[in-house]
Amino acid sequence: MTSKEKTLLICKYLSEKKGDNIVYIDVADKSSVCDYFVIAGGRSTTAVKALAENLEEKMEKDYGFTPARRDGGREARWVVLDYSDVVVHIFNDETRDFYRLERLWEDGKNLTSYKD
Repeated sequence: MTSKEKTLLICKYLSEKKGDNIVYIDVADKSSVCDYFVIAGGRSTTAVKALAENLEEKMEKDYGFTPARRDGGREARWVVLDYSDVVVHIFNDETRDFYRLERLWEDGKNLTSYKD
């Protein structure tokens, strides 16, 4: 599976669980850490936690993918799942507005809003 295919699969799973404002950013030319960032929102910490748990469960069950690293689960204002070539950020609204990762990484051509 290519990085782009994995990115779109992750976006699909987040969308199915009602993730908000899902975008992905091609950072392959800007970072040696990964090829894509996926950024999604949850309206509450409960929603953020549910999105992250569902994504982890579906990725492992359907494709055998488990994140190399996971962070942020306790407070669930921001959960990061590192799938090596794709890093997923799931934010509550307030935290997403504060960090604005889209602004930091996009250059006008590499940011794509996910539409299923």
